[in-house]
Amino acid sequence: MGVREDSRPLGGLDGLYGVQLAGRSMYSDDEAVKTSIIDPLAREPQEGVGTSRRLLIRRLWQQRPPCLRPIHCSLSCDKHPGETIANVVTSIPFIVLGLQTPRKNLNTALYANSLIGVGIASSLYHTSRGRIRKYMRWADYTMIATTTLCLSRALRNEHPKLLMAASTLLLPFQPLVVSAVHTGIMEVSFAKRASMEPELRMAHNLHKMSSLLGGALFIADDAFPETPYLHAAWHLAAALGVGTCNKLLE
Repeated sequence: MGVREDSRPLGGLDGLYGVQLAGRSMYSDDEAVKTSIIDPLAREPQEGVGTSRRLLIRRLWQQRPPCLRPIHCSLSCDKHPGETIANVVTSIPFIVLGLQTPRKNLNTALYANSLIGVGIASSLYHTSRGRIRKYMRWADYTMIATTTLCLSRALRNEHPKLLMAASTLLLPFQPLVVSAVHTGIMEVSFAKRASMEPELRMAHNLHKMSSLLGGALFIADDAFPETPYLHAAWHLAAALGVGTCNKLLE
């Protein structure tokens, strides 16, 4: 009897009784070293492109327009939960006024919706905390300016197109300026209507008192930031003034 040789390949021993056979590499040791050195260099152009893109995005963000930057204003209200609740509750009347505003045409509908937006933006601002609070304050100011612009358009559709276009463009950049200009236009229109329509005189007198009170509270809120509930009182005075303005749309 002859000795039978195992015809199985050497790989068949792999896994038997812990025996493992190392396969032969296709590359020599020198080639492996070269590969390990070349691969990172081959990835450098792709990493460089990603870095340049990130730098470009960061540069564009740093050069963003002022409307996307935090507005510099007083953020001293909402010092404790009670004041926050008062500020949110006194923001609700703007939403109610927006729902009750006559919607005779597109301009009055836009004004009514902007009043609802004022109440929502104010509530979001007073409940916000941290870095986003500055942006919420900008949104609050911008929404108020939008309301004055819409009211000016709803009361009189014959305003110069250049004035309306300039106000729209300045709205995100200078909301306080837009508010001041169109509030002045509304005051003049209200006074003229009240002088010609006796039924509006009582509403106009109430509007004048609420406007004076609101202006005084607005200044006091900025001059005495530690005094609580001044901002909530300003909300109520402003809501009263807005309610009298709605008489012009009936």
